[in-house]
Amino acid sequence: MKALSVMAESLRAGYVHPTTVLNTLIELENAGGLSALRQFAEQVSSGQEALEQRGHPHARLAAAWLQATHFYLSEHPGQQGAA
Repeated sequence: MKALSVMAESLRAGYVHPTTVLNTLIELENAGGLSALRQFAEQVSSGQEALEQRGHPHARLAAAWLQATHFYLSEHPGQQGAA
């Protein structure tokens, strides 16, 4: 999944531009629909929890990816009240 690679690279770098996040989520939705976005959110959530448990310095960046994904899902026209 390309989105996970983009996120992982941003975690290695310790930074991601908001446009990169938005473009990644749009590409993910275009490729796999809402189910792909939900799956991505689940994977990011479990990864973010693991990073926090290990005290990784970029755990907050993973949390930002997760928050952005949840927001993207909540703002999707077909998801009113579902996320």
